[in-house]
Order: sequence, then C-alpha cells, then structure tokens
Amino acid sequence: MRRKRAGVILTGVGIVLILAALALTGYNMWDGRRAAKEVNSVLDQFVQKQEALKPDESMAEKETDPQEDNAPVPDMPVITVGGWQYIGILRIPALELELPIMDSWSYPQMKTAPCRYAGSVYQNNLILCAHNYAAHFGRLDDLQVGDQILFTDVNGNVFQYQVQEIQTLSGTAIEEMKSGGWPLTLFTCNFSGQARITVRCEIRQE
Repeated sequence: MRRKRAGVILTGVGIVLILAALALTGYNMWDGRRAAKEVNSVLDQFVQKQEALKPDESMAEKETDPQEDNAPVPDMPVITVGGWQYIGILRIPALELELPIMDSWSYPQMKTAPCRYAGSVYQNNLILCAHNYAAHFGRLDDLQVGDQILFTDVNGNVFQYQVQEIQTLSGTAIEEMKSGGWPLTLFTCNFSGQARITVRCEIRQE
C-alpha cells in the first residue's frame, strides 16, 4: 500500500515538473517573440529620427575634435525613443541581425534592446550586452572568427569590426570582461545563466 502511494506521489511530482517545464518553454518562446517585435519597432523609430536629425542637432559636432591635443573624448550622442536613449545601430550580417543599442544598461532595459555595458566607440573600448533572445544576442556562439560586425552611431559614422575571438567567461568575471583592450566586445548569458558567451572584435582592416 505504501509503495503504491509513493508511486502515485512520484507520478504526480513528475507531471507537475513536466507542466512547469512546458510553461517555462512557452513563456520563453513568447518573450522571445515579444523582444523581436519590440526591437524592430524601436529600430524603425530610431532610423526615422536619425534621418530627420539636423546637422546642428548633432551632439558630436558640438564637442571638441577628439584628435586634437589634450581634447576630451566626446561621449556618444543619443536619440530618444520611447523614453530610452540609444547610441546607434549594430549590424551582424552573419546572423542577419540589425539592432538598436541603448545608451546604458539595466535588466528592464535589456528586455527591449541590447545595451552599452561600458566604454565608447570613440575610445575603442565599447562593450555591449544583451539577453540571449534569438532576436538579440542569443546566437553569438554561431559567429566565426573573421565575421564582420558594423556599428553606426547617431551621426551616421560607420565603425567596422571583425570577430577575433569567442570566449566563455564566468558570470562574475567583471574585470576580465573589461580587460584586454578590445575595440568591441559583445556578450550575453548562456542558457544556464552561469556563464557569459563573449565575442571579442578587432577593428576591420580594409
């Protein structure tokens, strides 16, 4: 009798776990589709505002030329969409991705679009982070060394990079993430959330 009762309990627990797994899978699929729609909407609005931007509204043009001796390096100009500030568009042709990039990061912001984690494109130390949605950075580990990546800032300046190295770093390796002097770094968490898929990029040589 006890064995029968234990078997019923174990069966019930198994069913609950299966239903929970199905619910989680369903939520992740829904959230991924939501993220794709949202990022496309932001991208359309960003491009429209970028095209309408007048030359005298360019923040970068109001700054001192960073090439001049002792000149401060300008921060990245932004365009505001939906109350959030964006610094440009990232294109990854190998993954058929075109993504608006937020000026700063937080977990709520990353639900909408990839974000700047640290650095600046003008200082050759830009680090970008995103959730592992397929529509964001979920396919970073499909990239190959030599793949092209492009970043276009608010003023239309295009910065070209190529993938040099793909690493897996611990989720707590913050200093290691920022080190190495890479011009561009992209990262996202793996599916367990315990590690970071990290793509290091060099400036593309013509």
